[in-house]
Amino acid sequence: MLNLKQMTKPVIVLVGAPGAGKSSVGRRVADRLKVSFADSDRLIEKSVGMSVADIFITLGEVEFRRIEEETVAGAIQHERGVLALGGGAVMNPNTRALLDDQFVIWLSVSLADAANRVGMNTARPLLLGNVRGQLKSLMDERSSTYEAVSNFLVDTSGKSLKVISDEVVALVEGVAND
Repeated sequence: MLNLKQMTKPVIVLVGAPGAGKSSVGRRVADRLKVSFADSDRLIEKSVGMSVADIFITLGEVEFRRIEEETVAGAIQHERGVLALGGGAVMNPNTRALLDDQFVIWLSVSLADAANRVGMNTARPLLLGNVRGQLKSLMDERSSTYEAVSNFLVDTSGKSLKVISDEVVALVEGVAND
């Protein structure tokens, strides 16, 4: 059986669109598996000393993506628990290459559920303005990439945090018992 405490890489990497539940599910799954949890956006904020939104405004998206690439690479190398990636991290080819030998779960979500979960959250700079339209555009652009990098898909639409977490834990335990 897989000993989660002796992992030399993240147990799970969660990917998906804004509003899919990567951070909420990731924290809950990490607690249940008794491993650490890291969110790439929070790691970026901690290292830069400002919010993701402020980084976009002050430094621009290109610089944010550069910082994100470095942060994700470091997290994949050093984190041993559950790692949630920012929604756009997988669009970087270097990040996708690093995900090749990881256990990646795509948390998919319907546009309606994503829009309801995100709301009018101005802390998400790529969703400013027409939130639903921006989400649809991002989801259309990124879905095939989420699918390509992931080992499993868990649809979070219309499900409670508990149900989603149960599904993710069941996947991890299934792989651990193989």
